Amino acid sequence: MSTETVLIIGGYGVFGGKLAQALARDTRLDVVVAGRDLSRAQAFCTQYGGRAMVLDTGSANLAADIAAQSPFLVVDAAGPFQGYGDDPYRVARAAITCGAHYLDLSDDAVFTAGIATLDKAALAAGVTVLSGVSSVPAMSSAAVVALTGGMDDIHLIESVILPGNRAPRGMSVMRAILAQVGRPMRVWRGGMYETPLGWSEGRGEALEIDGIAPVRRRRSSLIGAPDLALFPEFFNARSVEFRAGLDLWVMHWGLAAVGWLVRLRLMRSAAPLAGVLKWVADRLEPFGSDRGGMRVRVVGRLTDGRAVQRDWVLIAEAGDGPHIPAVAARVMCKRLLAGKAKVGARACLAEFSLAEVEDEMAELQVAFGQTETPIVPLFRQVLGKQFNALPPEVQALHQVLHIRRWQGQARITRGGGVLSRMICRIVGFPPAGNNVPVTVTMHRKGDAEHWLRDFGGKRFRSVMTRAGDGAVWERFGPFRFEIPFTVQGGKLGYPVRRARLFGVPWPKLLTPKSDAFEGVDADGRATFDVTVSLPFVGMLVRYQGWLVDY
Repeated sequence: MSTETVLIIGGYGVFGGKLAQALARDTRLDVVVAGRDLSRAQAFCTQYGGRAMVLDTGSANLAADIAAQSPFLVVDAAGPFQGYGDDPYRVARAAITCGAHYLDLSDDAVFTAGIATLDKAALAAGVTVLSGVSSVPAMSSAAVVALTGGMDDIHLIESVILPGNRAPRGMSVMRAILAQVGRPMRVWRGGMYETPLGWSEGRGEALEIDGIAPVRRRRSSLIGAPDLALFPEFFNARSVEFRAGLDLWVMHWGLAAVGWLVRLRLMRSAAPLAGVLKWVADRLEPFGSDRGGMRVRVVGRLTDGRAVQRDWVLIAEAGDGPHIPAVAARVMCKRLLAGKAKVGARACLAEFSLAEVEDEMAELQVAFGQTETPIVPLFRQVLGKQFNALPPEVQALHQVLHIRRWQGQARITRGGGVLSRMICRIVGFPPAGNNVPVTVTMHRKGDAEHWLRDFGGKRFRSVMTRAGDGAVWERFGPFRFEIPFTVQGGKLGYPVRRARLFGVPWPKLLTPKSDAFEGVDADGRATFDVTVSLPFVGMLVRYQGWLVDY
């Protein structure tokens, strides 16, 4: 039976090796394990099968060396793709030139998105050229497609990868992560890009599947991935985040400490520490677990109006986690052999189904689970049936499932007395003005909503939580105000009932009065009209205006 040649560059590495092992078992394929070190390639082939070959991606003879193998498919599993220099797609172009399909396991957003520059050449050659054929974005995008069925408003797509501590660590992956630690990264949140730092915003994580021992007591932090650049437009999502974590907390916190050194400019980049940190990580390998996993989460509104959170969870047992990044390439290899892959060059987004991913891992000790959890936004919880009496524009203002951002204009009037002006300055109320630009950001965190109001650059924050009896607590620094909502005539009212300072009841005579209402204007925009006054002082500030979705 004739065979097709698959050339795997980096085929004896951590992830390339797992791919080569799997493909070498397919009798339809002649697997060539290529890399700079012939002895390592030969040792790998002796153990797992395949043919060894020396190949240097930086060589001037790269295209000829690849063409000499007459490959059906070229897979670049070497990387780091961030470091391919002025000619990043030389391997892909060499594959196209000799009429071979091309896949890579890139985890770099810029590299993966940029592969589309080769689309014209790939179409002319009649070959498929895909970048990011790995856990992200290939597998994560397949999960998102499965999770967003029946969803027409996606508020959040979030992926988390939590490997076990005993998983092998490749230098290219370590360098790619360390290059981001403590450095600004672009994250799409609430309809705009923010720039948090790499390996920041740490939090606790757990992966849970019914009937399977959970993966718990892990931490994750923000880090870069192709999903961040590709998903916002491809899925029309309001927010996209990617997180990763280390099994041992000492390693996770240690990497965060390195990030602070970069943030304080005590070092330009953490990448030069890759060798030292790998040595430390190798010494700690016996500790921790050989269990790891992945979660893809989608939060949004269904076409029937319900808000839900849907999770797809994968838990890998007995050290099988390192096989996961190679599974997408295995799926695509089968599709290419069957002639089921569309030609052209692009990022690997939704190229196959989640069912194909799960089927490909049948021989691995891997479990999968999907859950759906209803979400009831804070204001709907508090108002109950009264929420439905509000105009749609006001309801939309408080459908906070993750991050919502609103923009508009305001007219701000300040009280005229000396004491009033002094209090406004101390509290930080915005100065008087007309047509003042306004941005309001609402961020749902657990059962609370964090609000950031920005009036022409003057910002103030508050946190809202449920107080019961149709009311909320709104906290401004050490002050908390109980606000029983009112709904009348299509308007939402925010009267202040009582206040506390550091949890201690505040005197009624010194409690601010708030005449605050939300409604809708003739142009169909949500409006606000807030007057804050103080007994014995009078009006402090009034701001009136409108807001539309960002």
